[in-house]
Amino acid sequence: MADSVVGLCKTEVIHHRGPWRAVVPPPDAVEYAALKWVDQFNNRRLLKPIGNVPPVELELAYHRQQGALALAA
Repeated sequence: MADSVVGLCKTEVIHHRGPWRAVVPPPDAVEYAALKWVDQFNNRRLLKPIGNVPPVELELAYHRQQGALALAA
């Protein structure tokens, strides 16, 4: 699973936004682009299989539900 996410990041960030200006781009430029992609991937992307909500929202709802179940027990 991790290999597919890394491949997706390379496809969407490294190859899509390239070619980078220098033969060896500054590490901070590539790192910043990758971090922006990870933020979008986890916090803003809507997933149809989970109800068109970002993964972070679903995870928060899950933890709220688990907390409510623990209090009820």
